Amino acid sequence: MRTVSLSDTWAYALRLPHDPRAARVARMTVRSVLDSHDRHEVRDAVELLTSELVTNTYRHTSGPASLRLTALADGRLRVGVWDTHPCIPAPFGRPPHDHVPLALPDADGGRGLRLVQEYADFWGGVSLGDGVLDRRAGKLLWFETGR
Repeated sequence: MRTVSLSDTWAYALRLPHDPRAARVARMTVRSVLDSHDRHEVRDAVELLTSELVTNTYRHTSGPASLRLTALADGRLRVGVWDTHPCIPAPFGRPPHDHVPLALPDADGGRGLRLVQEYADFWGGVSLGDGVLDRRAGKLLWFETGR
């Protein structure tokens, strides 16, 4: 009798519409995937950071977004969020990464990307074009955590 061994590497992808509920759907998906792979130790941080990135796609773009959650061979997790806007925000610029200033205590926003700086081990972004000549318009922001 053969036994089946589950792979340490895997990837899940989710297409998200431009909808205010997209961040909630992304959080629920991340929680479910990480629970099913017994990755409880990083679940809360990954769920929070994913929610922040997906929220920003809704707030700052008018198109859909995509989420990709990948387990890498060395135990790290990589989360990528694609959206339709080509501009790379701080702290996802080229190294040395731009730093996001602290939000004012009474500000309604401005904390999400700062959380990425604080809780992710690595992060980055790449612009895929403005959509005029290239159908792959937008950007991909990513972070890694969990080693």
